[in-house]
Amino acid sequence: MSDHTVRTLRPDEHRAAWDLFRAALHVQPGTDEEWERASAAHQDGRVLGVFGPDLIGTARSFDSEMVVPGGKRLPLAAVTGVGVRAGRTRRGVLSALQAAQLADFAERGVALALLYASEGAIYGRYGYGIATLAKKVVVDRHRAQLRPDVPAGGEVTVLGVDEAAPQWPELYAATAMGRVAAMTRPEVYWPGYEAQVRRRAKLVQTAVHRGPDGVDGYLTYHVESGDDRAKLEVLAFHYANLDAFAGLWRFLLSVDLVDEIVLAMRPLDEPHALLFTDPRMAKTESTDDESWLRLVDVPAALAARAYGPAEPVVLEVSDRSLPANEGRYLVGPDGASRTDAEPALRLSADTLSMLYFGTWRASALAATGRVEVLDPAAPEAADVLFGTRESVWCGTFF
Repeated sequence: MSDHTVRTLRPDEHRAAWDLFRAALHVQPGTDEEWERASAAHQDGRVLGVFGPDLIGTARSFDSEMVVPGGKRLPLAAVTGVGVRAGRTRRGVLSALQAAQLADFAERGVALALLYASEGAIYGRYGYGIATLAKKVVVDRHRAQLRPDVPAGGEVTVLGVDEAAPQWPELYAATAMGRVAAMTRPEVYWPGYEAQVRRRAKLVQTAVHRGPDGVDGYLTYHVESGDDRAKLEVLAFHYANLDAFAGLWRFLLSVDLVDEIVLAMRPLDEPHALLFTDPRMAKTESTDDESWLRLVDVPAALAARAYGPAEPVVLEVSDRSLPANEGRYLVGPDGASRTDAEPALRLSADTLSMLYFGTWRASALAATGRVEVLDPAAPEAADVLFGTRESVWCGTFF
C-alpha cells in the first residue's frame, strides 16, 4: 500500500487518534470530560498516525522500564492505543504503523517493547511473542477458611478512591517491582489507570497493608451484587512479602455481604490455594496470555539478563522487521554476545521473545516446530539457561 503516510502526531491531533482507537473497539467517541483525563495519558512524541489522506490508523506508547532475569531494568516501550479505521483494515495500515514504531524504538535505544494483544493472531508477525501468562482465581468466601498457621499479617487501612488515587504511584513502587517482568509506571500511566478504575464501579476501595517496616502491600477492589450473589472483584493486588499477601487475604475474607472473591490475571505460581484448609476453595478458572514482548535490541536484551548453569548455546536469530538484530549469539552462564560460531538453535524474533523470560521452554518450542534444532543437546541446555525461579508476571495492564 503506497497511498498513505505515517508520522508522529502533534498534541492537538491526539484526540482524533483517541476517538479512532475507541471506534476500532466499537466504542463511541469520548466526551470532553473523558478526554480531559485521557489526554494526560498520551505522552508527547509517542503517538503515531497513518494518513491516507485522512487519519486512518494510530498507535501510541509510553516510556517505562522492565525487570529482566537477574534484576536489571531495561528501557521499555509500552505499546497501546493501536487501531485502524473500519474499511481500511487489511491494507497494510497496521504493518506501516508497526514498522514506523519499531524503527523509532530502535533509534531511541529502547531494548524491549510490550503490549496486551486484543487478538492473538496479529502481533507475532511483528516479532512479539507471548511472554507472560496469568490465571483467574475465584474463592468461595463462605466456605474458605484460612489454615491456622497462615501468618497473621499486619494492619490494614481502607481508603476511598479520592484519597487512595494520589497514593497509588507510591504504593505500587513500594510493593510491585520484585518479580521478573514487572514494569515501572511513569507519571503518564496513572491518569488513564485512574479513569479506568473509576469507570468500574461507584465505590472502589483500596486496602493498604502495613507490616513492621511500613507499607508492604495493597489491593484495590469493588463489590457487585446480582442474581442473589455478591462478587468482590480485585482490580489490583501487590505485595512485597508473603506476610502482606496473607494479611490482605485475611482482609478480603473479612469483607461482609460478599459471596465470591474474584482475582483476574494473577501470577501462575501465586500460592492462593496454600492459604486454605481446603485448597480447592481457590479455583483457577482460566489461564490466559498476559503480556506480549518484543526484543527491540536483541544484543542488549540478551546481554542484560542472567542465565542458569548449563553449557553455552549458540542461537541464530532471524528478524525481518529489525534486520540489525539478525545473527548468531553465544548464550551461557557468563552472559551473551555475538559470535561467528556454528548455531545450535535457529529461531525467529517472536520465538526468542517467548523464550526470553523462560515462560516457554526451548524444548517445548522446538517440539512444536518453533525452533529449528541443529544440536540435539541444545534445547535441554537452553531450558536451564533461560529458566527462571518463579513465574514471570507483568501485572500492569495498559
